[in-house]
Amino acid sequence: MKSQKKSPFVIGAAIIIILAGLMQAQSIVIPILLSLFISIVCTQPILWLSKRKVPFTVAVFIVLIGILLIFTLIGSLIGESLSEFAKDAPKYEESLKNIFNDLMIQLNQRGIQFKSDQFLQILDPKKILNFSANMVGQLGGIMSNSFLIMLITIFILLEMNGFVLKTKVIELKHGNSLKFLNKIGQSIRNYLSIKTIVSLLTGILITIYLYIIGVDYAILWGTIAFMLNYIPNIGSIIAAVPTMLLALVQLGLGGMIWTGIGYLVVNLIVGNIIEPKVMGKGLGLSTLVVFLSLVFWGFIFGSVGMFLSVPLTMTIKIMLEANKDTGWVAVLLGTEEETKRILDQS
Repeated sequence: MKSQKKSPFVIGAAIIIILAGLMQAQSIVIPILLSLFISIVCTQPILWLSKRKVPFTVAVFIVLIGILLIFTLIGSLIGESLSEFAKDAPKYEESLKNIFNDLMIQLNQRGIQFKSDQFLQILDPKKILNFSANMVGQLGGIMSNSFLIMLITIFILLEMNGFVLKTKVIELKHGNSLKFLNKIGQSIRNYLSIKTIVSLLTGILITIYLYIIGVDYAILWGTIAFMLNYIPNIGSIIAAVPTMLLALVQLGLGGMIWTGIGYLVVNLIVGNIIEPKVMGKGLGLSTLVVFLSLVFWGFIFGSVGMFLSVPLTMTIKIMLEANKDTGWVAVLLGTEEETKRILDQS
């Protein structure tokens, strides 16, 4: 019996239903996704320990304990810093409002009519100061307090050897190639490991720089810079804006400018020089697709979706490449260089 070709409207409706289901099931889906990505990152050190005669089960728990300690450290660092910042936040907010009101008076004196209430609605100091901190706080809370994530990760890693055998049996008995799964694992592991190192370097440099010029809560803003560096394109901006406003209150206009210059220089050096060199061939995704994936996954899963936008989109692209019927979609998601390489090979 010939299989009937599905209508594009039916496929579109099915995708919308699936996405709506994912949004409604965030409390279940997000821990599973985080567990999968943590497991992929943990695979390499586990295999490294196994090659050095460490029993597989022991290697799994050694790596997981290390990951748990890191998450706990980050969560406690964020929590402690945020609680201290929250105490002084009203003072900073009031100072910012006064600065904005003075700015409105000067603009009105120069004939530029702008009501201070309208300006404060657009640029609410409280929202700006708390936005990036709250975003990081949400992720930090999920990563440090979720017992479910660690439990799922343990079961995934303990099943790793069995899963490899199952994929071989599927290929031998049923003729279905699952090589794309290895490619997914390698791509995500490469991206997350390099991104972690680059983000850590960014956070350390920002912390040192802010400490030197005298901005309060340098460790907090450095931690935020580290975490938000995982968000492509806009993560650095989200991290920089509240810090610059704090510097404006504390150090004046010159301090704000020097803070902005510091963020700009660090992100130019790390993001545009160091990261492309160590990332190698890159993400395999066009710049537009990376930005749209940030918006899309952020809408579906919130702040966690923004952090995982690139790995999720890379996974979908590799899965699309593995199917001849959907390969053209993968080409649309890819880079111009990748498209030229395909043309040269054909």
